[in-house]
Amino acid sequence: MNERHAILRAFDSVGYLATVQFGFSPDTTVSGVPTSRAIASASMVVGSVLAVVFFDELNSADAMVVGVF
Repeated sequence: MNERHAILRAFDSVGYLATVQFGFSPDTTVSGVPTSRAIASASMVVGSVLAVVFFDELNSADAMVVGVF
């Protein structure tokens, strides 16, 4: 398990999926990252910094946004 910081670029409040940009790859976004339902959708503001946990770093669907700050 690996945790990384990311910037929120878009959020789908129906499917609770985020599009994020990681600091190590400023030109690339990853879409479809599942988001913990414990995070209020009102907190998912574009430009917010996120904590993303990867269970498999090669599969964005095997990651989860677990915090926003």
